[in-house]
Amino acid sequence: MATDIVIPNVGESVTSGIISAWTVADGEYVERDQTVLELETDKVTMEVPAPASGIIKHGASEGDEVDVGASVGSIDESADKPAGDSSGGGGDAPAAEAPKPQAEQPKTETAPKPAASSAAAAVATAPAPSAAPGSNADVKATPLARKLADDQGVDLKQISGTGAAGRIREQDVLAWIQTHQNGTAAAPSTSSASAPSQREAWQERMSPMRQAIASRLVEAQQTAAMLTTFNEVDMGAVMDLRKQHKDAFGEKHGVNLGFMSFFVKACTQALQKYPLINAYITKGDNGKPAIQHHNYNDVAIAVSGPKGLVVPVLRNAEKMSFAEIESTIKDMAVRARDGKITLEEMQGGTFTITNGGIFGSLMSTPILNPPQSAILGMHGIKKRAIEYPNGSGQIALRPMMYLAVSYDHRIVDGAEAVQFLVSIKDAIEDPARLMLDL
Repeated sequence: MATDIVIPNVGESVTSGIISAWTVADGEYVERDQTVLELETDKVTMEVPAPASGIIKHGASEGDEVDVGASVGSIDESADKPAGDSSGGGGDAPAAEAPKPQAEQPKTETAPKPAASSAAAAVATAPAPSAAPGSNADVKATPLARKLADDQGVDLKQISGTGAAGRIREQDVLAWIQTHQNGTAAAPSTSSASAPSQREAWQERMSPMRQAIASRLVEAQQTAAMLTTFNEVDMGAVMDLRKQHKDAFGEKHGVNLGFMSFFVKACTQALQKYPLINAYITKGDNGKPAIQHHNYNDVAIAVSGPKGLVVPVLRNAEKMSFAEIESTIKDMAVRARDGKITLEEMQGGTFTITNGGIFGSLMSTPILNPPQSAILGMHGIKKRAIEYPNGSGQIALRPMMYLAVSYDHRIVDGAEAVQFLVSIKDAIEDPARLMLDL
């Protein structure tokens, strides 16, 4: 009896995905609920489990685009578990086929995908640092990646994976071999006149998530009258408050006191003062444009993940405490890194905050997250000479941050956007305003 492996329903707006990796080789024995493949969609990367125990047969290849509900393989439940197979995921042939002695086995190469043809050439010509026997066993990698690394003597611990949860894929190994030879960039082979030169160009498939990000960014610029206003904020008061209470905060709540909770609080306070910034344009019942208002602040926080930027949402952020904000953001960051953010967690935001400062950005103009009407951009903290205290005529070095608010001018007037940003600035420079709701 064979049971089909079916692509599950991910979300209402997701109709297809791409098989980024089979985590179990064709012909292996798998246990029920063991992960058999990783599926990339334009929203999330998810793991698809085995619906039954048995021998797996692939019905689609890595890189194939498959529809939700489609069968991509099957599991033969009548097959017995091979003797000595405790994991079902080792990448070996079924036990019924005895392996030939090593000396008699012909050397084989995994057939490269078209996008990785130049990398495959490097596999055949560029030697790589050898890995000790068994050193790759405890590294998270697909069976194909593990086999290629073992064949080429590559230590998988030196490679950063691009698959779900950081799993190393065949393409990652090919790319590493292409660019490394004894720890340096691979030199072209001199044994053949057709060997590739050091100048190379290649293509790789754009992931569904990256395609979706590109589409939404273009949509934002084409459909909204986007404008950005800037200001600067003295971070000294927040830094002093954080330094004074961070140890006690951490001991009580089990999470560090960061800057983001102050900005989330300042934004929710400002959004309640200027509610149009928390609204957006939509289509009304009569088919004409209408303004959708919200009596809550669902703040989306831009978080960097292995596949790109994701924006999970803090629901009812105006009701959250500092500790709740910090712990939720920490949890989101960890799950984004591991590819575990769900589609539902990224839907329905009314305002977005992005922090380019963690990557070293001093100033930028953030792009709207449709259909939202505004986004706050935080940046790096740098000491600059300013008048301090204000109105004193004295100059002092202060830790300053540039802030940027991009907004949809169709719904938000310039004066309102400027006052919104000033409200955030005032709250950060005098954190007591956050506690007193001023």
